[in-house]
Amino acid sequence: MPPAALLALLASLAPQSPTVTADVVVVGATSAGVVASVQVARSGRTVLLIDPDGRLGGLSSGGLGATDVGNASAIGGLSREFYVRVARHYANDDAWRREAPPAGRSADVPAWRFEPHVAKAIFEDLVAEHGVEVWRGERLDRSSESLTRRGDRILSVRTASGRTASADVFIDATYEGDLMALAGVSHVVGREGQDEFGESLAGVRTTLAVHHQLVPGVDPYRIPGDPKSGLLPGIDPAGPGEEGAGDDRVQAYCLRMCLTDVPENRREVERPADYRAVDYELLLRNFEAGADRLPWHSTPMPNRKTDTNNNRGVSTDFIGENRGWSEASYEERARIHARHREWQRGLLWTLSHSARVPEPIRREAARWGPARDEFVETDGWSPQLYVREARRMRSDLVMTEHHCRGNEVAVHPVGLAAYTMDSHHVQRYVAADGSVRNEGDVQVRVPRPYPIGYAAIRPRRDECTNLLVVCCPSATHVAFGSIRMEPVFMVLGQSAATAACLAVEASVAVQDIDLDELGARLLRNGQVLAPRVRKDEAAVGLDPSTIEGLVLDDASATLEGFAYESRSVEPWVGASYRHDGNGTKGRQRAVFRVEVPRAGEYDVLLAWTAHANRARAVPIEVHHADGVARLTVDQRDEPEEPPFGHLGRWRFEAGEARVVVSNEGTDGYVVVDAVRLRR
Repeated sequence: MPPAALLALLASLAPQSPTVTADVVVVGATSAGVVASVQVARSGRTVLLIDPDGRLGGLSSGGLGATDVGNASAIGGLSREFYVRVARHYANDDAWRREAPPAGRSADVPAWRFEPHVAKAIFEDLVAEHGVEVWRGERLDRSSESLTRRGDRILSVRTASGRTASADVFIDATYEGDLMALAGVSHVVGREGQDEFGESLAGVRTTLAVHHQLVPGVDPYRIPGDPKSGLLPGIDPAGPGEEGAGDDRVQAYCLRMCLTDVPENRREVERPADYRAVDYELLLRNFEAGADRLPWHSTPMPNRKTDTNNNRGVSTDFIGENRGWSEASYEERARIHARHREWQRGLLWTLSHSARVPEPIRREAARWGPARDEFVETDGWSPQLYVREARRMRSDLVMTEHHCRGNEVAVHPVGLAAYTMDSHHVQRYVAADGSVRNEGDVQVRVPRPYPIGYAAIRPRRDECTNLLVVCCPSATHVAFGSIRMEPVFMVLGQSAATAACLAVEASVAVQDIDLDELGARLLRNGQVLAPRVRKDEAAVGLDPSTIEGLVLDDASATLEGFAYESRSVEPWVGASYRHDGNGTKGRQRAVFRVEVPRAGEYDVLLAWTAHANRARAVPIEVHHADGVARLTVDQRDEPEEPPFGHLGRWRFEAGEARVVVSNEGTDGYVVVDAVRLRR
């Protein structure tokens, strides 16, 4: 029996209690839901946490151990406390069972990389320490009669097993916004068109879709060159749509994979029983067209594990297969989840076994398998599908691209967001030249942390006056791509809980709480409501578009590691530069892929910020028309044309020039900033 079905059966057989009443009921035991519940308890109010999935923490305990921080200074309160608890766990030498503890650890500085079981244990500790009552495995009864209300207020909600919960205020902390939808609150699914909010990144954007793209020329048909044979699986015959137009598509989903290369802890990757070779034909044709890298992104985690995510043209994202998830029943969601899991199981098997995969890639893929000591109940596969986007509320305030760019500022902030406006692809289609292309990817940095207004997490007054929405805030597709990060969801969970307690105390609608008092309480609880000004923020990076030649900033590079952003040493290109934290040597790479418009000889320059703590011999590969040049640079030395240092001059064909920076064997901080080609 599938785990989800077993969970529902056990919940239905459990002895049922009468209606439970609390000051606040939180639906959804995501990281945001756990934090919201803990904050209510800390505020001295009663709370009930309804956990539909039977596992605390959502994505944060479901494999997403490579935290998308954006700017660590923007994270405060209980969200920051969670990551400090992670640091305290790994400050103990006993936590390092399969590798030596790294030097320089601190129990007081947040740690942003962690194993799934560690996150789960921390969330369990939080609810236990605060006496939070949790209904585990209790799914909402999503039929209309399961929610009772009086006028604009929710009185109670019922679960599928028949239990009823009533409260003064409800918080929806599900990734899908299920309680919000059940309450009849306005929401949307999909992408706005460019004209709705005047967003330059909105809607269909084939011209922006340059990352995670297939190699040019991959044939889309089952029989190459024969349209009558039909399209290969996963290609939408209706795509891509009019440029800039809206649609009902959302970001592709996947399962974050916790893999290991430790033989005694590695599960063998077996051929799925229902494996269909045609499902992976695009993957193999992409290799045959010239793809030359393992198509996933693996961030090192403690104990020789990874958080492995989507990367490149055909990868773990099951593009297009999540349509309908938001409104689907729990049973249909379980089927969609299973299809995603089986897609990725087949992907791993194909990469490690197919003779059509280049031998070096096949050999590297074969080193990895799901960790035996993670997700034990589900055979090493995460029980949490990465629901990157589902419903989004529509309230009086809609967060947009303009807020992300700092052109508009939301009032009465309840937290900051700081991550790139980031969307994964939403569709795969046949381009005008007859080849397969992906569409939907957006990767545009925000200049600085920006506030999320309180009105974005509460509904309009005429729709509901005692509901707050955490993981499906009022935002456009573009803005949600920046907001949708786990640390931010936890920040919003704590803020929503604080607002709920204010509403309970004053017996008022969530729209009528004292917003000045809300802000004061959030600050007392350690929340960050305004960007912190640092001395280095007065400096501004060089605009790549103003630099002579072909310039690719680190924001557009493919990164494996190099997760630390900085602006502490001038000058730099773009919003910031990145470095390796002087750690996990040999496991971090940055690949700069520069589009060369015409063949010829080019000077190749690399940007870095010199300092005494930099590495002496940073390995560089320059892939050019005549082969691969391998060299090193001493990043302690000032570059000749700050911030650019000259690597050499080589001949390139029209197409893609590739420069690779790694931290293999280095003895200090390795900086990646930008690559420049100049004729």
